[in-house]
Amino acid sequence: MKAAIDALLRPKTFLSSTRSRIVASAVVLVALLAVGVTALEFGSKGAAPKVRTIIETPVGIVHAGSAAGAVLISGSGSTFAQPFLAAALPYYAENNPVAVSYNPTGSGTGIKQFTNNQTDFGVSDTPMNAAQLLAANGNGSGVLQLPILLGGEAVIYNLDLPASTQLRMDGPTLAAIFMGKITNWDDPALATLNPGVHLPNMPITTVHRSDGSGTTYIFTDYLSKASTDFQLNVGPGLTVPWPGGAGESGNLNVANYVLHHTGSIGYVELKFALDNKLSYMNMKNAAGNYVVPSSASILAAADQYPGVTATNFSITNAPGANSYPITGYSWALVRALHSHVSKGKALIELFEWLTTAGQSYAGQLNYVPLPDFVRAESLKTLQGLHLL
Repeated sequence: MKAAIDALLRPKTFLSSTRSRIVASAVVLVALLAVGVTALEFGSKGAAPKVRTIIETPVGIVHAGSAAGAVLISGSGSTFAQPFLAAALPYYAENNPVAVSYNPTGSGTGIKQFTNNQTDFGVSDTPMNAAQLLAANGNGSGVLQLPILLGGEAVIYNLDLPASTQLRMDGPTLAAIFMGKITNWDDPALATLNPGVHLPNMPITTVHRSDGSGTTYIFTDYLSKASTDFQLNVGPGLTVPWPGGAGESGNLNVANYVLHHTGSIGYVELKFALDNKLSYMNMKNAAGNYVVPSSASILAAADQYPGVTATNFSITNAPGANSYPITGYSWALVRALHSHVSKGKALIELFEWLTTAGQSYAGQLNYVPLPDFVRAESLKTLQGLHLL
């Protein structure tokens, strides 16, 4: 457009004397203006809130570093931890001779790929269990598991309610919803929890993770503690026998589903809810208080379990007046023995940094930096990585 205007305004001494050049410039200008008006009209029509798309949370494979001679490290797993790694890994690679890729496949696939030696490390929102460790040990050396991230899960929902409304929820009622026993938003159980709120006569659509998910493990671990019925009929797991509802892979797709389906409810890592301005529940904790997920309430829950280990890792439904009940750690999985010395050394240095200075990225992204006692345990575990 600028070139067309300049051509029309330029003095004749610098402009071709042919009439066709002037006409062509004018035609181009008119065409560009028409395109601009059309685009403006289309953009205006496309601005309706119901068609907005989740674009703020980074997704996809993280590629960090490409310097010549860099040690190549690959990992996969948790989508819960992906935003943290997407921010932290590029900074680390810029300042160290290493190139790191991370594929947010979900915790279950991350464990499988690590077990089969398809990656150098895995990340899962629950440590490997005895059967998984046995399988991994059959394909290589022992496995070290260390917490690298602390976060909370938001119970997100989509209802046409006043902007200031924040619904209350407790564990037994949430369990009944995901078991298909409470199916409408104006159910008496929800009305009792939310006096003064006019809940619509509308079906509830639940959405859960369809892939093997540590986010699902944390969520179902909480529901199993809050509801004996859920514990007996569904139970905790990376994948569970959901009695109904929609299934989506990854935190982002669950958030996207809830965003575009009025009446739906799901669970995602807190950052996915905050980045995309999704409504989320004020959860009743074990002390009987209603709390929202925040740095303070997530840390309050973690503080109740200072002895967390790979075999005693659950921190859901924590006691304490200010504890948020749906909280957990993401765990890095690495081999204990490395014959590839440079790669083994690079893994040690990477995870030393991620659990110390790299935790600054956790606070920036609505996660919680590791408590000191957990950081110390991670570094101690990392000392078990040996170079052959």
